[in-house]
Amino acid sequence: MVPALLLRGLIVGFIAGALAFGFAKLVGEPLVDQAIAFEEHAHAGQDEGPELVSRSVQAGAGLLIASLVYGTALGGLFSLAFAYWNGRLTLGARSTAALLATLGFVAIGLVPYLIYPANPPAVGSHDTIGVRTSLFFGAMLISIATMALAIAFGRRLRARWGLWYASVGGGLAYVVVMFIAQSFLPRIHEVPAGFSAELLWQFRQASLGLHAVIWATFGLLYGPIAERLLEPAPRDHART
Repeated sequence: MVPALLLRGLIVGFIAGALAFGFAKLVGEPLVDQAIAFEEHAHAGQDEGPELVSRSVQAGAGLLIASLVYGTALGGLFSLAFAYWNGRLTLGARSTAALLATLGFVAIGLVPYLIYPANPPAVGSHDTIGVRTSLFFGAMLISIATMALAIAFGRRLRARWGLWYASVGGGLAYVVVMFIAQSFLPRIHEVPAGFSAELLWQFRQASLGLHAVIWATFGLLYGPIAERLLEPAPRDHART
């Protein structure tokens, strides 16, 4: 059963990656072009060295491949999480997938983004890109671990408090721990003078929207597909 669920997760992840590519192409790439134009204007006359990958490749084949690989890999992980939790929750396949997608969006997409929001080109120093990347993934790992612990905490409370109050208790535990954790994480402010605040805000909205597209695809599409596998429709028997 798990291999079949995994295959469906990879397929849904591939679809999510394709939709994410379309969203990024239509919404995100025009903002990236504006940020690049600002960067080129700010560094006019300076020798920045040869361009390793052309802009057309970055915005085309490179973006497509990255989106499909990311979506497919995430779909595989999502299907494994679904296989583990399906049956352990008093929910059907569709509700389980929707719940896992919501929690995944919060833990992987929303909260790390709130701590370290995405920046367009021209925002951030090339010397700190490694540090900024490490901090972002560190915040993501903390968020995922905290979410897992909050779920376990909520399950322990369920026998005594019931499902509703246990869910609220687990959610509050996640919020409190992440609030404390982010207060200890270093902050990086590298927005150059003169950079459009509107452009920065629109780019960050687009980045969060990209995550929303991927996780919404998992929540809406994976459940019905898994349901057909787990709860096949009864066959019609010929009348005699």
